[in-house]
Amino acid sequence: MKSHRSIRKFTEEPIAPELFKQLLLAGQAAASSSFIQGATIVRVTDTSKRLKLAHLANDQQYVASAAEFLVVCADLHRAVQCCEQHGETARPGFTEQTIIATVDAALMAQNIAVAAESAGLGICYIGALRNKPDEVSELLDLPDYVYAVFGLCIGWPDQDPEVKPRLPIEVVLHENSYKKDQDRSVLADYDDVIKSYYEARTENKKSQTWSSQMAGLLSREARPHMLDFLNKKGLLKK
Repeated sequence: MKSHRSIRKFTEEPIAPELFKQLLLAGQAAASSSFIQGATIVRVTDTSKRLKLAHLANDQQYVASAAEFLVVCADLHRAVQCCEQHGETARPGFTEQTIIATVDAALMAQNIAVAAESAGLGICYIGALRNKPDEVSELLDLPDYVYAVFGLCIGWPDQDPEVKPRLPIEVVLHENSYKKDQDRSVLADYDDVIKSYYEARTENKKSQTWSSQMAGLLSREARPHMLDFLNKKGLLKK
């Protein structure tokens, strides 16, 4: 698990059906809040749909070239159908319900990712599907109360990228209460580590620290269209 890398180049070798099934079963074994099991996977095997999804996701061509491409969805549609089955009035769209379904989707996907990597496969998450959520939803016929959280490329690696260094444990682990005033020297040292990593890695070299990267990300809006989209899908009313 500590050797995880995002793989963006894959061989043409397919994944054996039985192995693929085991990956999905591992995904389903993930924890689920209130046992809602609020995740659905759309396996995209249609070549034209793969190409369209690759284009929608900032032209990331490995979406089309990976052996498998899964669209991992937060799904309250099934729960709504259960209400109808038992004569109850469905009231989806509360923020907590949408959080639960989104967390379920993430936990399922990460189980699949760990299982895939344990078998020698490589994976890459594709959050850029949320750049064009309406188009993705229409392409995959996603009903109300369902949205694509991200995509997941899976395949046999055709590259061997370096492992990206993570934040030091003392930065992410707080004891008993959140420590707002952390030692900035620790992050300064980490900035040096990340800068060296970016400058030395095999592909996509750049000169950037982690803190400057975060400053750039959090100083501008990120996908503001998602609020209206989730409201329209009935997933974020209150």
